[in-house]
Amino acid sequence: MVVRPNVKELPGPKAREVIERNFEYLAVTTQDPETLPIVIERGEGILVHDVDGNTFYDFGSGVGVLNVGHTHPRVVEAIKRQAEKFTHFALNDFFYENAVILANKLAELAPGDFPKKVVYQNSGAEANEAMMKLVKYGTGRKRFIAFYHAFHGRTQAVLSLTASKWVQQDGFFPTMPGVEHIPYPNPYRNPWHIDGYAEPDEPINRVIEFIEEYVFRHVPPEEVGAIVFEPIQGEGGYVVPPKNFFKELKKLADNYGILLADDEVQMGVGRTGKFWAIEHFGVAPDTIQFGKAIGGGIPLAGVIHRADIAFDKPGRHASTFGGNPVAIEAALEVVEIVKELLPHVQEVGDYLHKRLKEFEEKYEVIGDARGLGLAQAVEIVKSKDTKEKHPELRDKIVKEAVKRGLILLGCGDNSIRFIPPLTIQKEEIDVAMEIFEEALKAALK
Repeated sequence: MVVRPNVKELPGPKAREVIERNFEYLAVTTQDPETLPIVIERGEGILVHDVDGNTFYDFGSGVGVLNVGHTHPRVVEAIKRQAEKFTHFALNDFFYENAVILANKLAELAPGDFPKKVVYQNSGAEANEAMMKLVKYGTGRKRFIAFYHAFHGRTQAVLSLTASKWVQQDGFFPTMPGVEHIPYPNPYRNPWHIDGYAEPDEPINRVIEFIEEYVFRHVPPEEVGAIVFEPIQGEGGYVVPPKNFFKELKKLADNYGILLADDEVQMGVGRTGKFWAIEHFGVAPDTIQFGKAIGGGIPLAGVIHRADIAFDKPGRHASTFGGNPVAIEAALEVVEIVKELLPHVQEVGDYLHKRLKEFEEKYEVIGDARGLGLAQAVEIVKSKDTKEKHPELRDKIVKEAVKRGLILLGCGDNSIRFIPPLTIQKEEIDVAMEIFEEALKAALK
């Protein structure tokens, strides 16, 4: 039997009191109590129960962290099992076996027929920071290429890679020098006004041309260490590039001895129906940055990288908590659960995509529905003809959805992402789509 969301009052009295104290004692981050006034008490699977007894479907998965759902029993058991043994022993100075076992599993899961190593960190931003150090140290090259609309974190160095929203940069200049940004081959919305769905090779050609004819006109290619990318842009709008893009990008990179650094923090660990999203594109990157979902809710991140660019002396890089044993044990269970779920993710992901495409055909304000697996999004516009962005309507839809018990998250300037736990069933997708359509209609009034 499918449990449906049930919201009586939002926020309720207990939630209002917690939110008030939250802003009294905690620094402002990205919380918006006007849009998502949810104070969680407990969760299981795709369900979130708040402190006032309201129940929601979590189509945000804790912002891409809970791929196996809230409190998955196998993950909870793994955490308990390890916590009863030891909770910390500083992997930067000492040793424990489960860290080695997970590193071996991740290296085997990563594409590429070459020796690999793993460096553990605590967050996606830290993983990208470690990647930059690996590239600089391992290649001797100090420059990077990244993409417009990319999100790689908010810490000071990786902020130089991030180009998602101006507010993330505002007040923090100067960021690290040596990063050049280029357009991403967005099939729906790109600087060249090309229909990339009808002509998928055209935006690819323009991006490659832009690098060679414009970037390399003033940046020596032999000084570029890596091209950093998301296989599907996340915060930038859940943008899926044309199928052959990364093959062409790799040809260019190989021609100049440049590495490909694949940020899988949001799209990895089964989210797209493959363990790593880059597997959809038939390319083996030189580094894979992972985070978010790998620890099942316990902070863990890191970099899988070519062994020949590894740090070779103690002290080059370290993290006190990177590779925490409790997080590692949780991750070992997450890896196995996700591997079992991959066929299911492809099936229900296709079903969710089909439902969203139906809304695209039905509603003038949905300009594009796109995604792979359970990484799906719709782009909200004023008109299909003009493609003019409509962020105000997007925000109204998200607010109306949560009032009805469906947690959705925005992405890009005007898109909504649909990223439920990978355990979701088709019947639950149907309930969520019913709520989404009700929210859309209410927002249009």
